[in-house]
Amino acid sequence: MKVAVVHDWLTGLRGGELVLEAILKIFPEADLFTLIYNKGKLNETIENRKIFTAFTDRLPFKSTKYRNFLPLFPTAIETFDFRGYDFILSSSHCVAKGVIPPPGVRHFSYIHSPMRYVWDLYYDYFPAKKGLKFLFMQAVANYLRIWDTISSVRVDQFIANSKFVAQRIYSYYKRDAIVIYPPCLKETKVQSFPKEDFYLIVSAFAPYKKIDLAIEAFRKNGKKLIVIGSGQDEKKLKKSVPKNISFLGSLSRNQTLEYYQKARGFIFPGLEDFGITPVEAQSFATPVIAFGKGGALETVVENKTGVFFYEQTVEALNQAIQRAEEIEFKLEDFQKNIERFSEKKFISSLKKLIEQAS
Repeated sequence: MKVAVVHDWLTGLRGGELVLEAILKIFPEADLFTLIYNKGKLNETIENRKIFTAFTDRLPFKSTKYRNFLPLFPTAIETFDFRGYDFILSSSHCVAKGVIPPPGVRHFSYIHSPMRYVWDLYYDYFPAKKGLKFLFMQAVANYLRIWDTISSVRVDQFIANSKFVAQRIYSYYKRDAIVIYPPCLKETKVQSFPKEDFYLIVSAFAPYKKIDLAIEAFRKNGKKLIVIGSGQDEKKLKKSVPKNISFLGSLSRNQTLEYYQKARGFIFPGLEDFGITPVEAQSFATPVIAFGKGGALETVVENKTGVFFYEQTVEALNQAIQRAEEIEFKLEDFQKNIERFSEKKFISSLKKLIEQAS
């Protein structure tokens, strides 16, 4: 079976790329299609194969400003020619699910999220409420919503990374989805290490991540917070940061794991579709303090592997941190929870689904 795997863009190794890596282990001979490819930013499993790119990969500033090409992405994803392929599997959080399969070629799409930029998080990404920019983005968003809805009929089977995303797929596309949790962990044995007196965030710096909320909470409580990551909001977030908060930038995988091991708690203040980082934190018996909505409700067990706060306010977050400090978390609770999110289980579930449909 000749297989094509489609992924929105290859610009770094984040949660979506961990899913892609596991997919490519199922199909080691598959060709890979993507809108943007920044060579050297991923791993060998992804880069050591035939990669096809769209015209967007040849535009200026594509390495750093690719998100500005958003209005072009639907056209770009439709330029790929899949004649000669027997099966298409897309890994999509933007437009990858909108490829055009030839007649008779089945297309399964693993959805990390419906296009959040134009649906539920539109005003987080584009907060302007007046002016020419507002009118332009309204027109673009309207076009993208129409395209996103219409292109959903090109998918034979939707697969969601969480029940929360499955609900959103039904809301926007009126389609059911099978839930297969992403491959967060290669090993599922909890490793426990002595904890140090600091809290941790590992995140891209996007508006919906609500890192600004965490900064204000730790400005008030005075506790030590370490932030690992980078992104579009970096300059804004680093303004007037108190001394108890440290930004370390983007670290290597091994360096990041060391902070997971030592952190007293992991802060997860945004509304996420799933969220791999809280699962990674729990694999080191590090409790998660998470906003109690969205994917976190499926990955964190309250008072067993973390605690929730239900309003995105400084007071609610600080109260949750205080509650977490009063709980004696048990290693066996972390162990039981993380076994649901292994790479082995993801590969087994996805292979079974594809074989049943063949």
